[in-house]
Amino acid sequence: MSIAALRAAYATGVTPRSVLDGIDTSDDTVWITRADALAAADDLPRRWPDPANRPPLYGIPFSVKDNIDVAGLPTTAACPDFAYTPTRSAPLVDRLLHAGAILVGKNNLDQFATGLTGARSPYGTPRNPFDTRYITGGSSSGSAVAVATGAVSFSIGTDTAGSGRVPAALCDVVGLKPSRGLVSTLGIVPACPSLDCPSVFAPSVADATTVLDVIAGYEPADPWSRRLTATTTTPAAVGVPENAEFGGDRAAERLFADAIARLERTGVTLVPVDLEPFLAAGRLLYQAWVAERWTHLGAFVTAHPDSVHPVTRRVLTTATTYSAADAFAAMHRLRALRAETAPVWATVDALMIPTVPTTYTIDEIEADPFGRNAFLGHYTQFANLLDLAGIAVPAGFTPAGLPFGVQFLAPAGHDTALAALASRFEAHAEVLLAVVGAHRTGQPLHHELAVCGAVPVGPMWTAKHYRLFALDRERPGLVRVESGGAPVEVEVHRISTAGLGRLLAGVPAPLGLGRVELADGSTVVGFLAESYAVAGAPDITEYGSWPAYIDARISRPST
Repeated sequence: MSIAALRAAYATGVTPRSVLDGIDTSDDTVWITRADALAAADDLPRRWPDPANRPPLYGIPFSVKDNIDVAGLPTTAACPDFAYTPTRSAPLVDRLLHAGAILVGKNNLDQFATGLTGARSPYGTPRNPFDTRYITGGSSSGSAVAVATGAVSFSIGTDTAGSGRVPAALCDVVGLKPSRGLVSTLGIVPACPSLDCPSVFAPSVADATTVLDVIAGYEPADPWSRRLTATTTTPAAVGVPENAEFGGDRAAERLFADAIARLERTGVTLVPVDLEPFLAAGRLLYQAWVAERWTHLGAFVTAHPDSVHPVTRRVLTTATTYSAADAFAAMHRLRALRAETAPVWATVDALMIPTVPTTYTIDEIEADPFGRNAFLGHYTQFANLLDLAGIAVPAGFTPAGLPFGVQFLAPAGHDTALAALASRFEAHAEVLLAVVGAHRTGQPLHHELAVCGAVPVGPMWTAKHYRLFALDRERPGLVRVESGGAPVEVEVHRISTAGLGRLLAGVPAPLGLGRVELADGSTVVGFLAESYAVAGAPDITEYGSWPAYIDARISRPST
C-alpha cells in the first residue's frame, strides 16, 4: 500500500472505504486501540469533493505508536494503569489528519518506549513477520509490523536510542529518524525529552520523506522544537566503519559487506572511520542519562511499581543510583565526545553503518533482556546524543530469511541530503521479482521487463497461501489469503530496484508490490492485487497459472 499506488488507485475512482475494508487489525499484539477509520474514510469525499484539489495524504491509512496523543483515544504507553484520554492530539497527528490521512489505530510498544526488543509490553509481544520466533525490535514494535504487513501505508513511532530504526531493520521497512526538533514532540509521553524524536516507518524512502514533509515544522509551544538550516547537497563522501562488530553473526557481516559494495556503485567515495568515540557516546545512554527518564516517570513507578513491566521497572529504577554529579559528569563527557567526533564531519558528508549488529529470538531476549537489548542498540543509541539525523533502510536477507538493514547518519539539518543518499542506495539494490500474468515470458508485456533490465531466473511456485483471480481478460490478480489457499505458478526475475521502479510506474491500480512467499519458504517481491479489486472477479486458482487459464480459455468452445 505505497502512497503512490493508493494515489493512482484513487485517481481511477477507488474509494477510501474500499481500501479500509481490506485492512486487518485483528492482531492484539500489534494494535492496542482501533480508531473509527471507516467513518473517517467516508468523510473524506465530503471534505475534499474535487479530486484535483486533494491534500497530499488523501485516503492514506496510517497508525501511531501508543505513546502519541490522539484526541478521544486512550494513550497507554503500554501501561494500562498509566492510561489517560487526551482532549487534544499531538500536533504531528493534526498535521497528518489535515493532510487527508486516515488514522487506523494505535500500536503496541515496549512499555514507556523503554527498550529495543518489542518484548516489554503487557499487551503481548508482536511477532516478526518473517519468522515468528524472532523479535520485531522496539520500542516501536507494533508500528513496524503494521507497515511490514501492509496494514497501513506508514506509521509514526518515536526514537530515543534507536526505537525508530531497530524495528525497521528487523521488519524490512524504512525507518526515518529526523533531526531532533524538526518534528514536534508535543503530545508524546516523554522518555528522554532532550533526545526524543518522532519517527516514520514506511515501505520506501520516498514514502517516508513524503510523510516527513507533512509533519515537520517549528512549534513555538514546544521547548524542544527548533528551526534548522537545511542542507540539500547529496553526500559525496561517506564514512564506513574501520571495524564493524556483529557479535559473531557472519550472515550480517556478509550482508554489510554487500551493502558497502552497493554503496560504492552509487558513485560515492568511501572513507574508513573509527566509530569508537561515537559508540562511547552511546554508552552514556544507559549510564547517568537514564536519570532523565526518571524525572518524568519516577513518580508513577514509585506509586505503582506492580503496574510496570519487571524489566522496564528495573531499567527505570537504576536512575535512583545516579547523583546530580553523575549527570553533570555525563554531560561533560558527552561534550568531549562531540568534540572528538567533530573532525569526522570535515572528511565525510555522512556515515553508513549497520542498523543492528544481529537479531535474537524472543526466547533469547527473555533469557537475557538487558545485555542483548543493549547490543541491539550498539549502532543506534549515539545518534540523538550526538545530534545526528538518520534513516534506516533494508539491505537484504540472511540465508535464514531474516531482514538486515543499514542506516545513514549525518549532522542535524541534513535530513533531505540523507534521504537522497538513501534513495540512491535503495535504487541500486537487486531484488527477485515474481510476475504472474502479462509480464511472463511469451506474454504481451514481457518486453517491459527486458527494457527495465530484468534477468529471468525461472518458474517457481508460491506457498499454499494464495488465490488467483481474473481481473479482466488481460490481467490476473494474485491475493494472499488466510485460509483456503493453493500454490500458484509464478515466473521469477532478478531486477534492480531502479528498474523495478520504472516497471512499477507503468503498472496500473489495483496491482501493487508486496512480499510473495514461495513454496521453499523464501520470499520475493511480487505484484499483488488489493483485496477490494477481486470482489466479484472469477477465481481461476484451479488452473494453477495465468498461461494455463489463457490456454483453457482459448481451447474452450465458444457458445
